[in-house]
Amino acid sequence: MPQSTGRLGTPQQAFAKLKALLRSAAARTIPDLWTAIRQAFTCFTPQECRNYLAAAGYENDLAVAT
Repeated sequence: MPQSTGRLGTPQQAFAKLKALLRSAAARTIPDLWTAIRQAFTCFTPQECRNYLAAAGYENDLAVAT
């Protein structure tokens, strides 16, 4: 396994943002957690998602570009 560089890769950055949003929501029930997940996803703009995908090498993949 390669040695860690200490910086997050593109998928890890997206999940770190999602985890931070979910932690701040502090949902205590499953229904509240699902509500928090739906709300957290609205914090990701379409352009931000495209940037994450492009940085991960998927910029020319039509399946994820639409």
